[in-house]
Amino acid sequence: MTKSTNSFSTGGGLPVIQYWLEKSVSPQGVKIWEKLNHKSSCLSCAWGTGGQKGGFVNEAGEYLQRCAKSVEAIASELQEGIKGDFFSQNAIEDLQKLDSQGCDRLGRLTYPVILRKGNSHYERISWQEVYDIATQAFRQPPERVASYSSGRSSNEAAFLLQLMMRANGSNNLADCSDLCHAPSTVGLKEVFGSGTSMVSLESLKQSDCVVLVGSNAPANHPRLMNELIKIRDKGGKVIIINPQIEVGLVKFASPAFPIKSLLKGGSEISTLYLQPIPGSDVAVFVGIQKSLLEQNLVDFDYLKKYTQGWEEIINHAQNTPWQTITNTCGLSKEEIEEVAYTIGSADKVVFAWAMGITHHTNGVDNVKSIANTALITGNAGKIGTGTMPIRGHSNVQGFGSMGVTIRLSEPIKKALTQILNQSLPETKGYDARALITAADEGNIDTLFCLGGNLYAANPDLTQAKRALGNINTIFYVATKPNLGHFHGLAEENTLILPVFNRFENPHATTTESGNNFVRLNESGTTHLTSPETDLISEIELITEIAHRLHGENPLNWRKLQDTSYIRQLIAKAIPGYQKIGEIDQTKTEFTIEGRIFSEPHFNTLSGKAQMQVTPLPVLTIPEQIYFDGDNNKKGIVLILGSGRGYGQHNTVVYKTEDKYRGMPHRHCILMNREDIKKAGFQAHQRVNVKGDGGELMNVEIVAGEILQGVAFMFYPEANVLFKAKIDPRCGTPAYKRVPIFVYKPDNN
Repeated sequence: MTKSTNSFSTGGGLPVIQYWLEKSVSPQGVKIWEKLNHKSSCLSCAWGTGGQKGGFVNEAGEYLQRCAKSVEAIASELQEGIKGDFFSQNAIEDLQKLDSQGCDRLGRLTYPVILRKGNSHYERISWQEVYDIATQAFRQPPERVASYSSGRSSNEAAFLLQLMMRANGSNNLADCSDLCHAPSTVGLKEVFGSGTSMVSLESLKQSDCVVLVGSNAPANHPRLMNELIKIRDKGGKVIIINPQIEVGLVKFASPAFPIKSLLKGGSEISTLYLQPIPGSDVAVFVGIQKSLLEQNLVDFDYLKKYTQGWEEIINHAQNTPWQTITNTCGLSKEEIEEVAYTIGSADKVVFAWAMGITHHTNGVDNVKSIANTALITGNAGKIGTGTMPIRGHSNVQGFGSMGVTIRLSEPIKKALTQILNQSLPETKGYDARALITAADEGNIDTLFCLGGNLYAANPDLTQAKRALGNINTIFYVATKPNLGHFHGLAEENTLILPVFNRFENPHATTTESGNNFVRLNESGTTHLTSPETDLISEIELITEIAHRLHGENPLNWRKLQDTSYIRQLIAKAIPGYQKIGEIDQTKTEFTIEGRIFSEPHFNTLSGKAQMQVTPLPVLTIPEQIYFDGDNNKKGIVLILGSGRGYGQHNTVVYKTEDKYRGMPHRHCILMNREDIKKAGFQAHQRVNVKGDGGELMNVEIVAGEILQGVAFMFYPEANVLFKAKIDPRCGTPAYKRVPIFVYKPDNN
């Protein structure tokens, strides 16, 4: 591992503490602390702080469990409201010049607006007209009506959304999870019969080895770092697998450990740090399996008792040549052997991953190869062991649990049929990428977006903009403006509908953490009190549209504005959620039944894990002529992985610079020093970057600790570069393996 050459040798630490102090003494300081202590779950990642035990408390009852990401999200939500004359004074062509941070800093949305066909400005609209337009829009043929959703909303809003869509005859329930962890859900369900983490926070604390793959947890899930620090402190191991050296994964200073953070410069995180070729994860894990066999570290008794198909996995690993493995992944046999020994000699191993695993055309196989590795070492179905996908959005897993998916399980389908007293649509439905394709082909009339940023989150922004422009009516339900509101414009009517955020809702709601813990969010109030403010809750919005469409048949939709009544339906319909029916009385949060495996009996028909062979990918890189027809430009072909910055949550950018990576702004490309030299470039030189979908000009080169042949750029800005190559089994795009050509412009 090479030493970092930017100004930081440790992640977290003083910059985080300084940020907290700055926000605490700002004009928003009192309100920020009030909301940090509010009994509701964090707006940021799905690690699950907040709820009935208080804003700073996790599910284990531990205090000081908020992070800077929480403060960023809350501070953004506490911005002042957009003034009543803002949209009349700012044309859409001017708003389209804003970047993501500029959109967010416009402030809170405070009243509904509409952009009508042919107009240059959004204009204020009444809620009555919103409902009139919605009623007409949702009465289009059900196969031409679709929704898209985001994990910022509640379980109750999610349940209502899918209930309304299915009552309307549509199965087009796209979700932001389609663009991130769908490979985890699909892969884990096929192996274990359950598509979520099998590791609770309590279980993680008992592990003595964590394998963390394709994750920048210090930026995206900072509270996980506290658990990794504790594991290292008790003598455990942490193995990092990532093509890029992230400073915080080497050493991290957590404010939760002030003495260690301030006096000792932080905690060592990685025991081993491997940098494989992007997209080669199956080769890495088949290599680990092969080495475990050679080192006699496979638990055959466990395999025989608790798994099916293990013989094929063993044969596949044995018969795959080492040369093929090392050529595919770029790691040496010795590196893989050391990792295998560390895993095989540990007592309890947790395998965790984020989108560095899922954002590939073989993302499902990546997940299965990790599951296979856990199983051949007996590390599944025991406390302190198992597979743990790390969800990046606060309630994205809850949306899947509530049935916001095109892959509805049979038990939920049966329950919803009874609730709605009608057969559910049997059409396949559109996931997020299929929705864009369908819209591009002119097959969608109405789109209802419950949060999120469908435009910017997609690859091939040129196609995304064109596709959304083919839809007659789009409803954007949001708390703040984003890029999609100004670029993802409908053909006829684009509506932006402002709603309360989680800690402002006038009713109690629930959310689900990535480790299957259900939080109860108390009601709250908004700081937006100006006369022009006209907000409603998502619950009120959805139930009113449903009432106007269906009246009181088969449900009294307006009665569902009482969220306790929604929870009664959830308890009847969603497996493992029975306790939500009594949460209003008990105030007792709970772990969802049937997901945390404390013994190796899984949710499959046989009760055994279903192991499946994962073929090694054939990874190719196009020649320069693929991008440059004349083949005469001075440059280099690289593999790009796009990702978020340290001051960012999903597509929302809070800070443009990324000091930990040494990237001063969003228009940079991080490259290996040898690649810079090979191409005849210099650090901080301006270059053009070309993909198969588009091109970015005047991009600054930054030298960084990234594998040779690989580059990094920020999401969503880099999305314009590439077309949507997807994993056909789950529809998730390959954001982490994008061939690009970096070249010197003629005038540079």
